[in-house]
Amino acid sequence: MCKILFAGSILMMLVGPLMAQERATNPLTISGYAEAYYVYDFNKPLNNSRPNFVYSHNRDREVSINLALIKAAYNTDNVRANVALATGSYMHTNYAAEAAVLKNVYEANIGFKITKQHNLWIDAGIFSSHLGFESAIGKDNWTLTRSLAADNSPYYEAGAIVSYTSPSGKWFLRALLLNGWQRIQRVDGNTTPAFGHQIVYKPHDRLTINSGSFIGNDKADSVRQMRYFHNLYAVYQISSTLGITAGFDIGIEQKMKGSRDYHIWYTPVMLAKYAVSARFGLTARGEYYRDRQGVIISAADVPGGFNTFGYSLNADYAIFSNLIWRTEYRSLHGREPSFPNKSGKLSTRSPSIATAIAISF
Repeated sequence: MCKILFAGSILMMLVGPLMAQERATNPLTISGYAEAYYVYDFNKPLNNSRPNFVYSHNRDREVSINLALIKAAYNTDNVRANVALATGSYMHTNYAAEAAVLKNVYEANIGFKITKQHNLWIDAGIFSSHLGFESAIGKDNWTLTRSLAADNSPYYEAGAIVSYTSPSGKWFLRALLLNGWQRIQRVDGNTTPAFGHQIVYKPHDRLTINSGSFIGNDKADSVRQMRYFHNLYAVYQISSTLGITAGFDIGIEQKMKGSRDYHIWYTPVMLAKYAVSARFGLTARGEYYRDRQGVIISAADVPGGFNTFGYSLNADYAIFSNLIWRTEYRSLHGREPSFPNKSGKLSTRSPSIATAIAISF
């Protein structure tokens, strides 16, 4: 028995470091994320559904899962790939127009490095959007709910991307060939590609400046209306406890095929985040959204179009390093009645309280 134990010890001494090294260099990693939430909308809209311009955390007065995903990532010096499958109210709402087999594909892409000398890559597949500073994964955002800007611009995209990171790491550049405005599959009858760009500049660790765009048509060729959209934002960490994010989106779209006249929409947003302690943080947000002709947010029942100011106050508590509890009060105010209520009519205000718990692993 002693011989067996001694032999086993010798074997572990020889093999153990090799196993540890293999784990450290294993190019395949598995991760996951899940977020459960509850929203109380004081307007109590019918069918337990938030207004149609809210695409994330959009179930009212019920406990729901916004997003739950499992992801496999493969990374080497020259090849990378990601596959993530997901479910939740976010997926149900944002992927409603996609084919059934694609409704639960959060991410699926593969890429390779073009040259050994430069950090230059080509990737193709389904990705998170290159537009905006917010994503569907709640833990990566400063607030519990997404801004009007995030909810009404692409969360995801499909196509091919060429990207470059400078040796200093201060510049990150992307050129994108896309299937459309938040599309995995093109709209039926659409044969026109869409394009985009992204430029990220980080002069130092405390400041990030981002410019991104979309150019394309998201309708059938027979009614083609070109859309031009630009997203600009900056994130500045003033100190170890205080950070500010400011963004501005603007878009124009042809009024009709071949027209030289355009509809316009725009939205500024600003956030301030304060770390009270290592576990507890507060975030305030102010935002405005103007879409007079209803290009993005339908304004059929609103004479002056969608014209809304909003603010929110957010409190976060990190229960553990990978488990966070969040609570948010948010209020939207429309110049015209824009928000459905329990009577089936429209109100000028939309106050709500939300709470969520999110885990990553």
